[in-house]
Amino acid sequence: MPLNIRSEQVNQLAQTLAERTRMSKTDAVRNALENELRCLDGKTPLRERLRPLQARVLARHATGHEADKAFYDELSGQS
Repeated sequence: MPLNIRSEQVNQLAQTLAERTRMSKTDAVRNALENELRCLDGKTPLRERLRPLQARVLARHATGHEADKAFYDELSGQS
């Protein structure tokens, strides 16, 4: 879906960023939005960012097999 920017100030900021970074206005806006989202993600505590991953891991069914300690020690160079 296209983004229609009606603010001349925002349009000019996007144009200035595009010129300074030597990319298209679309790429400049995309990069700016991605950078801002990364910045916001960095402000979210790690515990909250990991919750979706923890939920996925915990949703998996246990295999019933025990871990082979010798195998994992060998992988980590602790044999």
